Amino acid sequence: MAYKPKKRSLTIAGHRTSISLEDDFWNALKAVARDRGQSVSAVISEIDTERRQCGLSSAIRSVILAHYRDKS
Repeated sequence: MAYKPKKRSLTIAGHRTSISLEDDFWNALKAVARDRGQSVSAVISEIDTERRQCGLSSAIRSVILAHYRDKS
């Protein structure tokens, strides 16, 4: 597992932002998007819209965890 987060920049809801996730979480996010039939950007946009008062990276990790819990 690569423990050092990688920062990636993208545009969400018309504004630029950056997200730091470890490689395993980026790969899992791609798998979540594939399972949903969406792009990674679309999944992140949904998470951004639905998250409460936590950071976006934390919200993404939580969605990934829930996704894999629901699959088992």
